[in-house]
Amino acid sequence: MTNSYHPVEQSKRTAIVDILRGWAILGVAIGNYQDFLYIGVEREIKFDTFSEILQIVNRYLFSAKSWTLLTLLFGYGFAILINNVASKGKNPVTFFAWRMLLLFVLAFINSSFWLGDILKDYAFLGLVLLLFYKSSTRTLSIICAFIFLTIPFLMAYVNTFKIEHIVIATNPEYLKLYHSGNWIEFFRFNLLASFYEQIIIPGYAITAHYVMLGCMLFGFLLQKLNFFNRLTELKKLLKYVCFISFVCSVFIGIGFFIAVQNKAGFLKFFHPLYWLVLCTMFFIATGISLLYTNGKLKTIFSYFSAGGKMTLTNYMSQNILAAFLFSGIGFGIADSMPYWFYFLLAIFIFIIQLFISKWWLSKYNYGPIEWLWRSASYREFVPFKKTHTEIAVDIKTV
Repeated sequence: MTNSYHPVEQSKRTAIVDILRGWAILGVAIGNYQDFLYIGVEREIKFDTFSEILQIVNRYLFSAKSWTLLTLLFGYGFAILINNVASKGKNPVTFFAWRMLLLFVLAFINSSFWLGDILKDYAFLGLVLLLFYKSSTRTLSIICAFIFLTIPFLMAYVNTFKIEHIVIATNPEYLKLYHSGNWIEFFRFNLLASFYEQIIIPGYAITAHYVMLGCMLFGFLLQKLNFFNRLTELKKLLKYVCFISFVCSVFIGIGFFIAVQNKAGFLKFFHPLYWLVLCTMFFIATGISLLYTNGKLKTIFSYFSAGGKMTLTNYMSQNILAAFLFSGIGFGIADSMPYWFYFLLAIFIFIIQLFISKWWLSKYNYGPIEWLWRSASYREFVPFKKTHTEIAVDIKTV
């Protein structure tokens, strides 16, 4: 057996992609942890000034921007893996279908701790991506443009769908499962909540998945263009995109706010919420990329890069820890704390994860869950612990 499944050498990795993944997983942690405030009997929640400020920060920097960025990077990683597998003489369709089946298994495990799992969506859309893996850059550009241009119309149309469903997170009958302290009942609560509040909700089942598909295909397109390896060459373009996306975010945000406040009629057939999300996401991503190409924040970015390389491990461990902190199988504090507690706790845990990730990757090639997923995907144990040679190369690179 050759060493074709060994990790990519550090010098050949695209560091900015790992950095952006690290930023995205921070936003996902903040979004997931704040949701625990709303798991409880429905009531009016009063926020202090500090919490309101943090809510604004989350709304404009992280909310939905993080998972759209993470989804884009999933599409980018998909393209790299497909090319790598095909170059080794393996059938990329068979390989990736098996890999997505394994991701469904991880999603099921993650769902036993967290009701808002996104891995199942990635696994499903990963299979859909296989329909496009031979597409040209021109074809991908046209499809992405069509998806992004039609999102506001689709969202407005889907919003007209009225489906009666149980709101599990605020239903006293089901909250008993959450607070029971029984693992099986807690698991049942999470699965029911995932079904009723994600799978059958048209806004998530249709609109959010449509947005995810567009982001994945765009990430696929960026890899075909070798975009992240040409950042220095494309620095002027980055500045242009950063400026334009910022201006669009401001104008769309102001216009959308006024439209919502005045219940504008056009929102019934044109709802630009995701345009605002995507423009802001592009502004943040290009801003981080510019800082990186300018050699800024090197130390901070080195830690974000380590966290990004262990995205799956960090994501699932965040959810496992949250289950023991907030549900009945652990401390059961759930919705009993102020908003700022959830926000700052997510940041604190993420910072700890960055240090752990940095230390872990100094000794091992992958995060533990990444290694399991990769080994199962290739159906053989890939090298886990670093050799002395690999450690020396890493130290020299740093």
